[in-house]
Amino acid sequence: MRSPRRFRRGALVALSAGVLLAVVGCESAVDRTTKGTTGTAEAEDVLLQPLGEPGPGPFTESTARPVPSPSVTRSPQEGDGSATRSVHRVSGALPGLYGGVRSEAACDVEQQARLLTADQDRARAFADVAGVEAVQVPGYLRSLTPVVLRADTQVTNHGFSAGSTTAFQAVLQAGTAVLVDSRGLPRVRCTSGNPLDRPVAAKGKVTHRGERWPGYDPARILAVDPGVQPLTALVIVDADDNTWIERAVGDDGGRDRTPADPPPFEPSQDLLFPSPARPSDPVPPPSTPSAPAPAEPEETECPDPSATDGPAEPPPGCPPPMEPEPDPGTETPDDFGEAPSDEPWGWEEEPGVVPEPTQVFPGDPDEPGEPDDFGGPDEPMYADADAPEPFAG
Repeated sequence: MRSPRRFRRGALVALSAGVLLAVVGCESAVDRTTKGTTGTAEAEDVLLQPLGEPGPGPFTESTARPVPSPSVTRSPQEGDGSATRSVHRVSGALPGLYGGVRSEAACDVEQQARLLTADQDRARAFADVAGVEAVQVPGYLRSLTPVVLRADTQVTNHGFSAGSTTAFQAVLQAGTAVLVDSRGLPRVRCTSGNPLDRPVAAKGKVTHRGERWPGYDPARILAVDPGVQPLTALVIVDADDNTWIERAVGDDGGRDRTPADPPPFEPSQDLLFPSPARPSDPVPPPSTPSAPAPAEPEETECPDPSATDGPAEPPPGCPPPMEPEPDPGTETPDDFGEAPSDEPWGWEEEPGVVPEPTQVFPGDPDEPGEPDDFGGPDEPMYADADAPEPFAG
């Protein structure tokens, strides 16, 4: 019979072995997701991926077709990969965000579907990232639109290694063939078959690692946001002749046409980056300096007109002060500046006596028989020209 002590010792050994295996398993999982193994990088560590390189952990071989690679990036920058970095967010519905060649697809969608469905493990891993079932992968791919990037673009890339999927931040070079959805988001990188998603914003300093390409500029990188509403067509730029193309969503280019209502700007205009004028931009002619506008007069504060202690002379533009009310019982000058006189008007009237209309007051110059002021008899003021002269004899 087995002793209880030996049984307990064996149980403890088995339990310790199980804990050790669990710790090793967790360490391996952490290794795969956070320690930078194949196809993994943190948000602060961004991998540069040139358009012809599949990169770490490709899901399939390349299905990208050779097309011209239009790029709006500028001259290469020098540095150690940790230079000033600026990601410009744009809408996936922006006209001219993507390019291509009229009536030609940038990616062989049918070949991409065949390669993914040939490996069930990869198909399931791809479907998990895309948010669909494994059996829906071919239909999902056919719903996407093949185009090429016109600017260096940051995405969340997904690699497949050792039977699992790893996510990492990557900058795809302008000219990379991608499949985009109805909201303009890049969903598949055709060079590797990797599923793509929106980039993750870094919380600290970002370092770009990998091979740089001509035109790489850490200050000129795009991050695509989904359009507000699903689109029925994308307006892209023809890389052959720099004209507009309207490509139906989910079409491989067979129905390409010229937009009936093209954008109100030229495809060659660099409208993807809101930045100040660069040396390559045309300099507008200097404008003729205009005369400065006359200064507006300052508003004068007028004193209260009713105030008695205000200034004797008000400022220009202000009303004169109000005259003070006369004190009752005091005499004020009349309109001619003279005080009223107490002398009578030349006659005295007895109380209660009203003069008759025919009554002549003393001193009246019209009284008959009285000499006028010049010593002669009083004569009518106006002579009647038509009256006959008096009879002399």
